[in-house]
Amino acid sequence: MNQTTKQKWDEGELIAIKYLQKNWFKILDTNFKFGRFWEVDIIAFKDWITIFLEVKYRHSIKFWTPEESITKFKLFRFRKTIEYYVVKNHLNFEKIRFDVITILKQEKSYKLTHYKNLEI
Repeated sequence: MNQTTKQKWDEGELIAIKYLQKNWFKILDTNFKFGRFWEVDIIAFKDWITIFLEVKYRHSIKFWTPEESITKFKLFRFRKTIEYYVVKNHLNFEKIRFDVITILKQEKSYKLTHYKNLEI
């Protein structure tokens, strides 16, 4: 990953964190890694639920929409990473959920969509 790609990704994650904090989510962790390539972008807490969030940020939809970039293999990796985190931190599997935040940059702002409680 080159530096420009990393900066875009960081920009999307920062937008998502600001949105979550504005909506009373407590940020517990960011960029939680399991193995070499498996990662959950944001782990947050709200209403007694631990929420694992994937952030997808795009400058355009020329090739893919943010939603289209979430493949079955990525969902498998998210599930395994989340399971590891839950076991490692002695959490209750009934008190977790998986969300996705997609962000599409527009001319002077961005469009943020928060998909809650997705099955993985």
